[in-house]
Amino acid sequence: MEQFVVSARKYRPLTFESVVGQGNIGATLKNAILRGHLAHAYLFCGPRGVGKTTCARIFAKTINCQNLTPAMEACGECESCRSFAENRSFNIHELDAASNNGVDEIRILTEQVRVPPQVGKYKVYIIDEVHMLSQSAFNAFLKTLEEPPAHAIFILATTEKHKILPTILSRCQIYDFNRISVHDMVKHLADIAEKEGVKAEPEALNVIAQKADGAMRDALSIYDQAVAFCGNNLTYANVIENLNVLDYEYFFKLTDHFVNYRYADALLLFDEVLAKGFDAQHFVAGLSAHFRDLLMCKDPRTLPLLEVSDAVAKRYEAQAAQASQSFLFQALELTNACEMHYKMSGNPRLHIELALVRLSNIDAEKKNDSEQVTELPTAATANVPATATTASPVNAPANNTTDTAPQMPQTFSLKNALTQKTKPEESPAQKTEEKNELFTQEQFIEAWDVLITHIAAEPSMMRLAMALKETTPMLKADNVVCFTVLNDVQKKWIEEHKAAEILNILRSKLQNNHITLEVTIAEATEIESTRLYTHDEKFNFLVQQYPEVEKLKQALNLDIR
Repeated sequence: MEQFVVSARKYRPLTFESVVGQGNIGATLKNAILRGHLAHAYLFCGPRGVGKTTCARIFAKTINCQNLTPAMEACGECESCRSFAENRSFNIHELDAASNNGVDEIRILTEQVRVPPQVGKYKVYIIDEVHMLSQSAFNAFLKTLEEPPAHAIFILATTEKHKILPTILSRCQIYDFNRISVHDMVKHLADIAEKEGVKAEPEALNVIAQKADGAMRDALSIYDQAVAFCGNNLTYANVIENLNVLDYEYFFKLTDHFVNYRYADALLLFDEVLAKGFDAQHFVAGLSAHFRDLLMCKDPRTLPLLEVSDAVAKRYEAQAAQASQSFLFQALELTNACEMHYKMSGNPRLHIELALVRLSNIDAEKKNDSEQVTELPTAATANVPATATTASPVNAPANNTTDTAPQMPQTFSLKNALTQKTKPEESPAQKTEEKNELFTQEQFIEAWDVLITHIAAEPSMMRLAMALKETTPMLKADNVVCFTVLNDVQKKWIEEHKAAEILNILRSKLQNNHITLEVTIAEATEIESTRLYTHDEKFNFLVQQYPEVEKLKQALNLDIR
């Protein structure tokens, strides 16, 4: 039986032209060879599997080739090229810095540099993963890198350029390798499949390319794995089964449920995804990517950013026509927030299910006015700031015909949606009476604590929660809640961005829609009493009270920390 060679080695590029996705770098290196402008040190940096070491080897072979082609490629026939192909060239030395990162290895390298080449013009030293060299090894290498012999060329390769000393970077020509696009990967995989006699569906190769995440070496390894599983017929269904990739059909079906307000069908489909063993967080990430691709279809200029096969691209365009742009914006915000807070949730499944319900009701109010559910606004939807001079209720009583209250935005309420069909309809008078209950000072303080806890649950609102926790709220006449802030900037920000959310929580907790806010700025004396003091200020205050402390400090030669 013929020995199997993995595709990454079997089809490793031998010329600049055959390197996938790095045409600009190949052209630059060939021009340098043509003009004879060869630097003594190069740094190839970029993600894994994009061709850094491959280009270094091709460059080393080409500059020593004795019969360059008109396209500035190695001929592959001269003695230098043959010795390179047979791994017996003494002009090319490779060092893995991950396992040879000490001073001794660098000293051996510097001793080798002195010996001129026997065949060809240059001795090339390729140091892979150069960022793994120790500090002392870098220092030992610095002088040789700065002033090497005329016949020595160093090519350093790394995936983490930021870890390399600036003194090393300043002595190298730096080439940044790009991630390989899905389109280029699919084309290269299709060429290999044709050479190997493998029939491959474009969708199957596209899944492999996306799974590789920009690394051609990873794509070739995944390709070999898929061929081992599927044989000579790579189908989309078999590839996603082998790679445990979530079928994009789920995301198309889910989006259909969302735009048609079918939250129950969406929850059942999510349960099916979990039953097949897929990770819930990966599911949310895939859903976000799906919404992103739909958004790319909304503008012809962004269509090239859609990295899918032509057949799937048509499906994306068809579904994008059914979803509004505002829906996609809000859907992306919801899925992004769901993914961010997933690990902090005590019940991850419920966390995602609530997100699916909200996705199903983004545009629910447009479906039928009679099915709208009125709820107090959130911070993101309210447009009614609470000011220090306004004390009128947002929702006036039913019997008050002279006051006109601003309309509250209507959003979906899960609680109301689950109970609206079973709960008897109430009269306006009953609703008004229920929302204007009296409350005690103790109930008010309890509601204030609930408010702080709610705001603190959002990491970005931690500062606001701490500020509300430090202040002492006051309940004035006519249900006016008054609290102080440190400056006018805080006051203005709360009134413009958070007043509605604060009112929403307090009104809901205390069952009284007549509650209003009054935000004031603390007096200078109040700020002084709450501000943080430096160590020097604390020590000086202590000395004023107890002069002996100063003598103790001097006697013991103490520092204030």
